[in-house]
Amino acid sequence: MNEELQPRQHDRSTAKSHLLAQLQRYKNLVVSKWWIVLLGPLLGLLCMFIASKFGTVSYVSSGRMMVSMKLNISEASVYAEEMSSFLGTQAALMQSGPVLNRAHTRVQAQHPGLTPKPVALKVSVQPKTSIFLLQGTGLDPQFTQHYLQACMEEYINLKKEMRSQTSDTTVAGLTEEVLRLEKELRSGDQELTDFQSSNSVVVLQEQGNSAGSYLAALNQRLATLKSEYNLLQSLTLDQNLERQPQLSGSLPSGSDLNANSGNAIQRTDADYVKAKQDILVLKSELKELSQYLKYKHPKIIALNEDIARRERLLDIFRQQSAEELESRKQSLALQIQNTERDVRESEVKNLEISRKSAEYQRLKAGSQRIQALYDRLLLTMQTLDVNKEISPESVTIMEKASVAVPDKSKSSKGLLLGLLAGLGLSTLVLLILNRLDDTMNSFTELEVLFDEPVLGQIPRDRPTRKGQSIGLLQPDDERHAFVEAYRNLRSSLLFMTESGNRPKTLLLTSSIPDDGKSLTSANFAITLASSGARVLLIDADLRKGALHRHFGVEAGPGLTEALAEGKPWEEMVHATKYQNLFFLPRNALTHKSSEFFIGEVTKTFLQKTAAQYDYVVVDTAPVMAADDVTSLAPSIDAVLFVIRAEHTSARIARAALDLLYRRNVRVLGLVFNAVSPSSTDYYYYHKYRDYYSSYPTAAPGQKSESRKG
Repeated sequence: MNEELQPRQHDRSTAKSHLLAQLQRYKNLVVSKWWIVLLGPLLGLLCMFIASKFGTVSYVSSGRMMVSMKLNISEASVYAEEMSSFLGTQAALMQSGPVLNRAHTRVQAQHPGLTPKPVALKVSVQPKTSIFLLQGTGLDPQFTQHYLQACMEEYINLKKEMRSQTSDTTVAGLTEEVLRLEKELRSGDQELTDFQSSNSVVVLQEQGNSAGSYLAALNQRLATLKSEYNLLQSLTLDQNLERQPQLSGSLPSGSDLNANSGNAIQRTDADYVKAKQDILVLKSELKELSQYLKYKHPKIIALNEDIARRERLLDIFRQQSAEELESRKQSLALQIQNTERDVRESEVKNLEISRKSAEYQRLKAGSQRIQALYDRLLLTMQTLDVNKEISPESVTIMEKASVAVPDKSKSSKGLLLGLLAGLGLSTLVLLILNRLDDTMNSFTELEVLFDEPVLGQIPRDRPTRKGQSIGLLQPDDERHAFVEAYRNLRSSLLFMTESGNRPKTLLLTSSIPDDGKSLTSANFAITLASSGARVLLIDADLRKGALHRHFGVEAGPGLTEALAEGKPWEEMVHATKYQNLFFLPRNALTHKSSEFFIGEVTKTFLQKTAAQYDYVVVDTAPVMAADDVTSLAPSIDAVLFVIRAEHTSARIARAALDLLYRRNVRVLGLVFNAVSPSSTDYYYYHKYRDYYSSYPTAAPGQKSESRKG
């Protein structure tokens, strides 16, 4: 589970870093190109000011209309408009083509001396009111005022015409519908009369009630017969004979056959029961006599013969009972058949009565519905006639068109539009510049663009005085973030995990000038020397090397004399004020050729220096400025490539690295120089500079106060 969560958390953290880096990039772009952000809105405002100053002047006339009170008639509510849609409908109608065209014609007829000019009409509704605000904007003040007044008057005239036309059309349609309903009403009444003449409604109701009761009784009798028949079918002969005495009183009656059959069955069952009881008594007596008489005793023989005779008689009674029971079953089946026939006949009769009753109810309901609709339409027609006469116009003029005055809002809106357009243009220019600019502003951007590891980030440092260069690291240097960044770079070298031997000869270079490689080389050498290692710093920038100025020595003799003329290089090495750090300047000659970098003399020189010093740090020219680096680098153990934040082009830096790789140069990694401390992903020592402040000095005899953190 944890293994699945870790990649997700890493992806979210990376996405957040990229976003913050992009925001920081835009922030830096705005800060550096602030004049573009300011120039765009100023140009927009200037253009709109000139346009408003020398352009045509527009005049505005305004008027008001409101929804007037009218008599409220409840019968007219069928045709009342909803207020939510009424206001929007009226505003659209005021700006419709018929109103505008009629207003033009009206103004030309009433004021023939005015020249028609285009007028823009705007209609709005004041919030939480039913008041319309009309504004006319045009080039001629008099024509604009008269045109707006004509629009309001022609709108009212159009409303009158529409109301009159709508009322007449509605009344005509209602009249036609009333005539049609009147015919349907007469036809329905005639059908109802014809039905009542051939059918008595009262008799139908009584027949329906009695037929229903009779059908219910038949269904109950049929259920009883079927239950009895099914029971006789399921019981044995003895079970049927035993229940016959109780059944005689519960049999359904209604025919002589049932009565005669029931009496015969009852007599046979009684004889059967009596014979069975007599046999039981004789057997009991025989059992008692058998205890003390022999089986051939006359009494015993007589009892056995009597028992045998009575058993024969019992068999006869059983056979008669079976025949009588079968006859009873057939009688029940016949009764069931007759009862089912009666039920079917009764159902047919009931259906016919129900059909006639339903037909009567349908005719009656249809006649009542048509009558109600007919009465309602008549009432509506009367209401429309009355309301057309007493209802005033729903919208009236509250304020006539005012005298047209110059439109000042147009200039302010134009200035605002120019300001927004200028801001948009500035934003577009900044986006284009950001797209064209491939310099790196943050560590995140550097990681995205390059696969090489970043060995260290050097924070941006500014000189104390204008025109003064940034000084080298000092033993008591108070630029703690600056010092710790170089120590971190040193640790990256000393504790590197890359396979192979730790390099002794190191070359520092960059892609273009002004990336800060020389200062980085010097401070890096100082940091290595402070760890106790003997370090030789060589200025191999034969054209513009300036390391000798930082250390306060002459530019030569130096490296060029040692390689080109074979002078002993040991005699030209200068000791510096930094313990364990030695410096070899570039040259004192005007000779600028570097062909000797590809010769054996250079390799021999590097081998000798590496044998006498723990580390040899070589500062060279930029890769894209001269061929010195690509000629010298293959002879060096490793290269540190310096990239300056907000200065080095990623495309040029990539090309420079490719040149080094083509010559099989070992590039240890990148040094990100002059990083802004305010960068979003610069989490180094500058944030904890208070930690390095000097401890307060304790008075004699007192303990020094420890700092928190």
